[in-house]
Amino acid sequence: MKRYSEAVLNGHPDKFCDLIADTLIKELYQIDEGAYAQIEVSVWSDRIFLTGGAVTKTPARLKVNDIIVALGQEIGYTSSNYIDASQYKIQDEVCWMTGNPRDWTCFSNDQSIVIGYAGYDALTHFLPPEHFLVWYFREALENSLRGGRLLGHGPDGKLLVMMREENNKWTLDAVLATVQQQAATSFLEFTELIYLVLEDAWNQLKFRDTRWHGDFEDIQVRINPNGPLLNGGSDGDNGQTGRKLVMDYYGPRIPIGGGAWYGKDLSHIDRIAGANARKLAVDLVSLGATEAHISVCFAPGIDQPIHIDIQSEVRPSVLLEEYFSFSSMRSRMSSQAMEYNLRQLGTYYWNSAWFNSPDELTF
Repeated sequence: MKRYSEAVLNGHPDKFCDLIADTLIKELYQIDEGAYAQIEVSVWSDRIFLTGGAVTKTPARLKVNDIIVALGQEIGYTSSNYIDASQYKIQDEVCWMTGNPRDWTCFSNDQSIVIGYAGYDALTHFLPPEHFLVWYFREALENSLRGGRLLGHGPDGKLLVMMREENNKWTLDAVLATVQQQAATSFLEFTELIYLVLEDAWNQLKFRDTRWHGDFEDIQVRINPNGPLLNGGSDGDNGQTGRKLVMDYYGPRIPIGGGAWYGKDLSHIDRIAGANARKLAVDLVSLGATEAHISVCFAPGIDQPIHIDIQSEVRPSVLLEEYFSFSSMRSRMSSQAMEYNLRQLGTYYWNSAWFNSPDELTF
């Protein structure tokens, strides 16, 4: 069976927007742990636009420009890059309100359809193997850009993998990588560096999990097929929050539901219910299910879900209406969920979402 999946690096303009929105929400939680926010971001050329709303008990007074510049520099948009984050012109149209956030966070204030999926095992983070693989390669490139062979290059880039799944034998047929480079490095030298990073990651993965088969030299590897990518990021493409939903969920094989996570308050029904559905699915597979598909529908202003569908050989022992009630999910929520590592976003999404686990998974 042919499988395929794709992902982007942190410097891709869409993912940069996602991370800006979440970073602002994280900063709000430092001011007021019960804060509410819903923030959208778009970027083009040297312009960044912010919209949405946020509520804190005391005036937030965030230094928005400084926060965005610091994030951009952490990602790799520094003065030595084609894009320097300090040169962005930022238009802040967010409605920063002072009030009681509980007016928004004490109930489900939106309709939503969420999907929770888990399958396979901990070695794939309970993800489809192709989706785990593209995240795995993504983390290898991110780590190399920050402190390995690719240091100083990037930060924009994207990946696509194509593989075959034949029972417990998984064969990678092709990988496509497009990564931004510094002009001082020759194109051939740069593509060879990327090849070596991917080759090392593949060999480590095969050693870790014997279901992966094949020598890297037999894999069709395409690197920057359009030639050198120098002016990446927002100089070459526009970006918006929420445009990488397939990447951020299970895709494209598994449905993604109806809402984004980035830029949404942790109490927003899209985010809190999506995390709980994922957590329950992982628990069911850990208890012996081959796969678990969980679909839950919510209506605004109603504490309990209006429909729950679970496809799994193992039946949950929890009372589902209570487990997925907004008040119950809200009581289990922790703002520590925002403390994720930019190099390991896969760990953030695919461990147990926001729930502490003794079995921490890392790439």
